[in-house]
Amino acid sequence: MEITFAADPSLGKLAKWLRILGFDTLYDPVTGANQVQGGVRTERVLLTRTRRVQRDCPSGSLVFILSNDPIDQLREVIKALNLSKSDINPFSRCVLCNTPIEPVQKEAVLGRVPDYVWESETTFRQCRRCRKIYWPGSHTSRSLERINHLFDSSQAIDI
Repeated sequence: MEITFAADPSLGKLAKWLRILGFDTLYDPVTGANQVQGGVRTERVLLTRTRRVQRDCPSGSLVFILSNDPIDQLREVIKALNLSKSDINPFSRCVLCNTPIEPVQKEAVLGRVPDYVWESETTFRQCRRCRKIYWPGSHTSRSLERINHLFDSSQAIDI
């Protein structure tokens, strides 16, 4: 069963990290409260820091977040749901709009990425919806390092 999330407006950085891990995560800072309530109807795991939402949500479909730090928040979610590295698919979703990203030919991104990136990278991916382009860079290796620290070291992943 695929785990999906809906995050309340105060959890934007957590939502971004869940998308980096490959989880379908609804997040909208403007209509977030309605979205979180709608998550109950779509069987998403609700992520909130709001006591009222915690009271109104059926048990088992909510993780109440205590920490202010996004990485610690992510640890809370991993622990609460007993997630492992086999549950994640890093760098498979757009961090902006939550849509799966897909490979794109290098020639298709010419003029849409910085010249240095186009000349030095060979692999590109693009969001089907918002058209944002992704490539493996130093940010990818730093994010992978953080991801590996979230899980047991025997489960290290590489991209």
